[in-house]
Amino acid sequence: MAEYELYCFAQSGNAYRVALMLDLIGADWAPLWVDFFAAGQTRTPDYRSEVNEMGEVPVLRHGDRKLSQSSVCLTYLARRSGKFLPQGEEQELEAWRWIVFDNQKVNGMLGPYRFLRTLAKPPGDPAVLAFLEGRAKGALAVVDKRLADRPWLLGDQPTIADVSMCGYLYYPAEEFGFDIPASYPNIGAWLARLKALPGWKHPYDLMPGHPLKA
Repeated sequence: MAEYELYCFAQSGNAYRVALMLDLIGADWAPLWVDFFAAGQTRTPDYRSEVNEMGEVPVLRHGDRKLSQSSVCLTYLARRSGKFLPQGEEQELEAWRWIVFDNQKVNGMLGPYRFLRTLAKPPGDPAVLAFLEGRAKGALAVVDKRLADRPWLLGDQPTIADVSMCGYLYYPAEEFGFDIPASYPNIGAWLARLKALPGWKHPYDLMPGHPLKA
C-alpha cells in the first residue's frame, strides 16, 4: 500500500496541485479516482460522511490523517519533505498571499470558467462566462507582471506558491478558448520552468479519469 493516497480526478486543477506536489517531492503515492461527472460521487452521503464533509477533491490520506483543501495539503507535504517550503516568516507570509490570490482570483475564476465552458452540460450562461473570463484574465495579468523580473513567484526558488498557481494552467487551450502561455509570455516561461522540474507530469497523465466517457 502506498504511503499517501489522493482522492482525485483528471479534470480537477485543485487536485492536480496536490498530485503534482506528490510527484515533485518523490512521494510514494497512489490516486483514488473520484467519479465526479457520471456518478456525482462527491455529492453522495457516503463521500461526505466518510471522505470529506465539504464534498470536494482533493483529499490527501496519510495513515489515519485525511486532509482537504489543496493549500493545506501542499503545506503539509512541504513541511514533511522539506521541499518547496517557504523559508522564514516573511517568505511564508508572501507565499500565502499568492496562494490566497490564486485560490480567489486566478484559478478561483479560471476553474469555474473552464468547467462551465467545456465540461458542464449544458454549458453556462454566456454572461456568466464573460464575467469569469474577464476576471480570470485580469488576475493572470497580475501574475504575468509579477513574473517579469523573477523566475518564481517568491524569487529564486520554487515553492508551494508556484505549485498552487499552476493548478489549471496546463490544461489544453481549447478548454479555455484562449492560449494562456501565448497570451501571457512571462507565465509561459514560468510554466516551462515548472515543466522542467524532475517529477513534473501533465494533469491528464498524472490522475485518472481522462478522457471522459460519454
